[in-house]
Amino acid sequence: MSSSTLPGRVSTHQDRSPVLTSVRSRIVAAPTGAGVVIRDVVEELADQAQRKFVDVDDDGQVLAYCVGGLVLDVPAKSIPSLVDWTLKEARLGQPKLSGPGKDADPLLVLTEAALERYGLPVALTDDERLAGRIPEGHKVIKQLVRAEWKLTKRGFGPWARIYRPAQGSERLCVQLCIPSWNALDTRHWGDAGQLPPAVLARLLGVYASRVMTPRGSTAVTGLELMTAFHPPTHAVRDEATGVFRKADAKTPGSLGEHPVDCAPCEAPDGHPLLKDLPRFHVRGPGEKLFEEAYDWARPLTDAECTKRHLVGIDVNMAFAAGANGLTVGLGEPMQVKNPVFDPKLPGSWLVDLSHVDLSRVKVGKEWVELDGSLLPSPFTPKGERPTGPAWYATPTVAYAVELGYDVAPVEAWVRYDNGRYLDSWYNRLRDAYLATMADLGVGADLSPADFLAAMDGYRQRDPELAIVVSAVKATVKGGLGKLRERPRGEGWRPGEPWRALSRPTWRPDIRAAVISRTRINLHRKLVKHAAFTGQYPVAILSDCVVYAADGESPLDFLPYRDCKPLPGGFKLGVNPGLVKWEGTQSVLWGEGVREQFKAPELDLARYIKDGTVTDADNGE
Repeated sequence: MSSSTLPGRVSTHQDRSPVLTSVRSRIVAAPTGAGVVIRDVVEELADQAQRKFVDVDDDGQVLAYCVGGLVLDVPAKSIPSLVDWTLKEARLGQPKLSGPGKDADPLLVLTEAALERYGLPVALTDDERLAGRIPEGHKVIKQLVRAEWKLTKRGFGPWARIYRPAQGSERLCVQLCIPSWNALDTRHWGDAGQLPPAVLARLLGVYASRVMTPRGSTAVTGLELMTAFHPPTHAVRDEATGVFRKADAKTPGSLGEHPVDCAPCEAPDGHPLLKDLPRFHVRGPGEKLFEEAYDWARPLTDAECTKRHLVGIDVNMAFAAGANGLTVGLGEPMQVKNPVFDPKLPGSWLVDLSHVDLSRVKVGKEWVELDGSLLPSPFTPKGERPTGPAWYATPTVAYAVELGYDVAPVEAWVRYDNGRYLDSWYNRLRDAYLATMADLGVGADLSPADFLAAMDGYRQRDPELAIVVSAVKATVKGGLGKLRERPRGEGWRPGEPWRALSRPTWRPDIRAAVISRTRINLHRKLVKHAAFTGQYPVAILSDCVVYAADGESPLDFLPYRDCKPLPGGFKLGVNPGLVKWEGTQSVLWGEGVREQFKAPELDLARYIKDGTVTDADNGE
């Protein structure tokens, strides 16, 4: 598929269509009443012109590259006037995602040339980079203050927000993105910050239309997307005056506008709830909820050493799939002693699961015999069998019951106010991922062999859209990570609150529940696969699983029959929760690197993609 057939194809300033040239001429040729003309033009092209990339051409003219190829001349001579022009004349933005929500604010991306034109540094100094902003005394900030514009608490940094307090339903806010200040982290956006203006406008436009207008890093955007679907407040009509006002109660299904304390077992080390603990006290599993992704490996058996290959498969959007349909707590936790376990009640449970024996478990309604020594425990990230009572999220305890074992919690922190908070968030990100992968030639209805062929080199078909795929994935993981954001400098000391704790979306219990369910979803497939084929994983890292096989392809060990997968097992495909090929190395390679680093349980899943091992696996 050529890039010219993909959505959002843009023309450069030098290669505009006659329609766009006409649009630009109308704007330039209207010295009086230009605001009306520009407003009419942009409203006609509202879907294409929601984000703008501000650059300066060779003639010194400031240009705004919009999604869809629209190019506007920008008359603004300063940052305050640029903000005014964006809001009053260009009238850009994006519709809200839910009824009581708010429209997205316009996004301006400033090139290095635009930074110089408006008196901003092209790059941050080391001190500014560490602070995440330019100094308060900078002349541009003084200009904004004089013009009665405000900045959020994070100041004028790579993702600056410039606003005036809302008046009624009217919001006055513009988001800036400054790539040369590292706004577009290369870990998630690749080389997006180095792309030409028109190409980056297209890339960000696709992301914004399918996910949302970026509000900062992909992690920040992931968190903001949750709130966009479940705004904490909503308006109601005052029966006495007939005027709309903010409702007294939170919006149903939201987290509300005020933070709630987590349970002590859910608090990370250093949290104010733990300030009375001895300074060097290390909390064990009976004191601390520790739901994390897998990092597990084991030595190969003699039979596996006779195989030729190690084949890695990776679960698509695993954590997004873990969030789908998951009931999570919305309000504060309630402590219960000696509770009866309820798999439908989100919370954290102190329970002994050491009696669960993976050598004999229920698969569906039948008991099956397995080699439990070749499987990781589903209850710990390292795959070790628990030795006594420990704290677990609801999905983990529910899985012990599913495997056929009784549970008897001695304590719990549960949330009776709960709901499927992440469903809309998941659906939006799933659709964004699938639509972009389809643009790259990987459809959702391909046969296993065709899917593997379509995935081969898909990133090279359109490198810019491949960046969007990476950004969508990072939005999932980063958004969930933000639910338990740790201190970021700020002069913080253990036992003191940090900035993230003031957010209603600081919810470590929700993060733990998603990770718990993701790990359990994976383990369920491992058990189904082992029970049906007798094959066991040799290494797992998060959502990547490695098996020993005679061939190089996943089709050499996945039990497909007439293109139909094992029910409840691994299935090749692009949808979240299905798997793709991650990489293949030889068994000799695996044994060689383990011997080289004197690590018989080196996690080979960490290196299966390209076979490069830079250091011993220390588990961090």
